[in-house]
Amino acid sequence: MTAASDTFLRARITARTEVADGLWVIRVDPGGPFPFKAGQYATLGVSTAQRRVERAYSIVSSPYEPELEFFIELVREGELTPLLFQLNVGDTLSLRRSAKGRFLLDTTSTQRTRHLLLCTVTGIAPFVSFARTLLKAWRDGHFDGDQRLFLIHGASHAVEFGYREELERIAGEVPWLTYVPTVSRPWETPGWSGETGRVDDVIRKYADQWALDAAHTTAYLCGHPEMIEHGKAILHRHRWDKDAVKEEVYFLPSLAH
Repeated sequence: MTAASDTFLRARITARTEVADGLWVIRVDPGGPFPFKAGQYATLGVSTAQRRVERAYSIVSSPYEPELEFFIELVREGELTPLLFQLNVGDTLSLRRSAKGRFLLDTTSTQRTRHLLLCTVTGIAPFVSFARTLLKAWRDGHFDGDQRLFLIHGASHAVEFGYREELERIAGEVPWLTYVPTVSRPWETPGWSGETGRVDDVIRKYADQWALDAAHTTAYLCGHPEMIEHGKAILHRHRWDKDAVKEEVYFLPSLAH
């Protein structure tokens, strides 16, 4: 049982969906007001007999949605995800009342109006939030499509693309989102006919194909630290300045979920 306080909300799991082995999605009733911006993260916690174990998770849902959504990967040697993995619909967890993070879509530049989004597995979370938020604005007539999103999502196997169908549907509806999933182990994914290779293997191919350059594009990298380091190196070699590259690193050993 998790009680609400001035610091924490008592959040309740309202839905759980298994995506693949050790990958799942939960929807959470925050238990009170929880304002945030697309791209930010929430701090979830589970109390044990000894202490409260907390970690930050990027929010998948749009700020317009009444519930929060999270895409979680089980880190078997981690402190928190094995505890979260045991929770089901109706169970509660703690939620710090304030969202945090600066991994936001930069729509302030009149020059850089293209956005190259690069991620691995659960790193898709903030980018789904971007897409959902812009889609609502598009449908409401508050967004004219002047900002364009080019998203490359990497995983070992196709089953790990938790939001592939949703993103393909949005990309088919609007002119401002392009979505490419890429599988690094196609030999273990029978029937896969899409892109192959790691995200960092295909960055240059698609940056060239989409005519993206450092002068007009901001790059966002989210997920595995190795992909982020390799991706940044590739972008920097092709004249992406530091102010045109944002990152959100997952799975740091010292901060393992």
